[in-house]
This record gives sequence, C-alpha cells and structure tokens, in this order.
Amino acid sequence: MQINVERHRGRRASLNERLPEGLVILPTARVRNRSNDTDYHFRYDSSFYYLTGFHEPEAVLVIQLGEQAKSTLFCQPKNELREIWEGFLYGPAAAREQFGFDEAYAIDQLDAKLIELIAGQPRLYFPIGFDEQWDRRIMGLVQQVQARARNGKPAPIEFVDVRAAVAEMRLFKDDSEVAIMREAGRISSEAHIRAMQTTRAGQFEYEVEAELLYHFYKNGSRYPAYGSIVASGANATCLHYHENNRRMHDGDLLLIDAGCELHGYAADITRTFPVSGRFSGPQKDIYQLVLAAMEASFEQVRPGASRIAYHDASVRTLTQGLLDLGIFKGTVDGLIESEAYKQFYMHGTGHWLGLDVHDVGEYKIDGHWRALEAGMALTVEPGLYFRPLLPDSPSHYVEVPEAFLHIGVRIEDDLVVTRDGHENLTALTPKTVADIEATMARQAG
Repeated sequence: MQINVERHRGRRASLNERLPEGLVILPTARVRNRSNDTDYHFRYDSSFYYLTGFHEPEAVLVIQLGEQAKSTLFCQPKNELREIWEGFLYGPAAAREQFGFDEAYAIDQLDAKLIELIAGQPRLYFPIGFDEQWDRRIMGLVQQVQARARNGKPAPIEFVDVRAAVAEMRLFKDDSEVAIMREAGRISSEAHIRAMQTTRAGQFEYEVEAELLYHFYKNGSRYPAYGSIVASGANATCLHYHENNRRMHDGDLLLIDAGCELHGYAADITRTFPVSGRFSGPQKDIYQLVLAAMEASFEQVRPGASRIAYHDASVRTLTQGLLDLGIFKGTVDGLIESEAYKQFYMHGTGHWLGLDVHDVGEYKIDGHWRALEAGMALTVEPGLYFRPLLPDSPSHYVEVPEAFLHIGVRIEDDLVVTRDGHENLTALTPKTVADIEATMARQAG
C-alpha cells in the first residue's frame, strides 16, 4: 500500500490540537517470542500505526505538542548485515523523508534524547499500563530529569494516558479508511461464499478454515483479522470456540466467524449454514428469528440513535420470537427485565470496528450511551445458543426443547454510519435461508 504521508501528518496535527502542551511518547508493539529463536509474526500497535503509517518493530513516536509542534521517530538503524537475515529496514533518514517526520533517530538514542525532551514539559502523555517495562523506563527517565531540576527545567508533574485521545480520533473513519474496510468486507464476503460452496459432510472444520485463509491470501490480505471460528454442531454454542478440529456431519449447522485484515483494517463476518446444504425445520426457525433481530437492529443504526438502541432492538425481537416458539412463557417486558433472554443470548449485539477488530472508542460519555455519528464503524451480530441447563443455572432459566438443543446461530455484518443512515460493508455475503441454500447448491470455482 502506498504511504500517505499527508494523512498521517494530518492525524498528528489533529492530536496536537486536541491536547494541551506536553510531550507524547507512543511506542509500537513489542516483538513476542514464540519459542527459542522463533518469534511470533510482528503486528504493530494500531494507534502507533494510525499516527505514523510505520510498520517496523522497535520504533517509538515522540510528539512535542504546542504551537511549534514537532514529530520525531525513533527506529532501527539501517543495517545491511541484519537485513540479510531479517529483511529491509528503512533506517532513520529514509523513514523521516518517506513518512513525513520532522526528525528521526536510531532507537538506541531514545533514552538520551527523551531526557532532553522531557525536561521542562508540563505533562507527559504515554500509554500508561500498556507495558510494565515501558512504565518503569519512562518513570526512570523522569527521575533522572528531576535530579537535574536545578538547571531550571523541571520534570513533568502530570501524566496522562494518550490512548483516550487517539481512540476518539480512530473512532471516526474518513473516506480512505472506509474504502479499505469496504474492500476488506468484499474479500471476506467472498471467502464466506467459498466456504459455503466447499463445505461437505465428513470434512474437518479446519478444512473449511483453510478455504477462508486461501481466499484471504489470494486476494491481497496477508492475515486474518483474528483467529477464525469454524464451529459445527454443538461447538457453535461456544462463543469463542477455536479448536476447529471436529469432523462435520449431515444435520449439523456450521457457524463461521471470520474476517480478513487489509492494510491494518479488520473485517468481521459471521454466517451460520447447514452442512448438508438445507436447513431443518428447527434450524430454520432459529435462523430466521436471529435474522429478524438483525434486521430490527439495522433500523437503529443511523446518526442520532443511541449506541444501545440496536442492541435493545435485537433483545426485544429475540425475546418475542422465543415466546412465539413456546420456549419462553410470560411477557416480553417481564422477560427482558428479568434478563431471561441471557440464557440464549448472552453477548452484546456489536462492537466498534477498525484497525482492531474490537476497535477503540468509548461506548458511553459521562455515564450515558453515546449517540451514533457518521463515520463510526460497527458490527451487528445477534445470536441464539441452545445449551443444556447447568446444575447451578438461575432458577428462571428454562429447559431447552430437544428440537433446539445444541443449535447455535449467529449472523454478523459490518456497518459504517453515514449522514443519512448506514452502509453495510459485508452485504455481499448470503444471509437469507433461500440465498444460503442456493449458494451452497453451486460448486466453488
């Protein structure tokens, strides 16, 4: 992806406008060891990347806030010998030029430069609690500045977690971000279609996962946005099932929760479909109820609507449907007040979406659910999960009818709020019973 210097420079300028004078210190993620001399694949810190576009490890962004704002990158030095083993490195000079920083230095100069930069600052902004080693390191530098305070440049006395300000910026996607997310949605939608068309009884769940990953990689996404959930039969009633190793059978439903990451941005889609290609009667009843809840939630995704309104719409629709199916007895209002629905629907109806699959941003402001605004991206994902009663289940929980036992259904799409409603970024993925069955009847190309 081509580096958009002005976009990242503009974001740093926006952060400067949001924050009172001080010094921002924002490191990227740490490289994590897998075993011996093998590391996990490095994935940059999302907020660091949002402000810099820089994707190498061992890097730190420092911003001097104020009228004369200045951005400095500390990164790995150019090292041709190291590059033989580990690949290309920009080095400070090229990074400064190509990513639009005012200054850039080798990472081994960080502490010495920070002591100079921290001195005289009224406040220090860094991700407090992000990494215990970083907390100790920064406070150690502050102590060194305090020891030199007689030179007339005192140490900061105020410490602020910078992540809150960056999170509020990240919550609102611009047109370029939406375009990337739209493409991530397209690739992920096509991967789900491929999964529907290649699933057969007798396969293992991980064989379907392989089809998803193949399509991600084939279309320019190098990584899934999160660990794919490919859950058949009773596994679909486990919300974060991850083994993906069961052999599938005729009569099973298969729940797939999977999305690709593209240029850092996540897609997040869930579909549930019958391994045999045809829904049974009880499966169809539950599926259509969950789909009705999704459609009710969609109506509440618009500017000015409360962030909780679309969850409430799902809860009410699902509760009414469970009454209509004879699973619940009572009134909708009473069942919602007692939270009886949580026996079968125990999670929220969605989350923010962006550079992280569960993206940053406050859901409440001053204790009140915030209103949706244009540019916010979110998921809508109602579901129903029918597990046997546990011995210590609440007394108002009900016995699960045999016809519905071990059925798990979730449907999830990615939406971005627009000025007059919303856009469904993953609408390409088949969703009605008729469309799913028709899709499964066609062989994958």
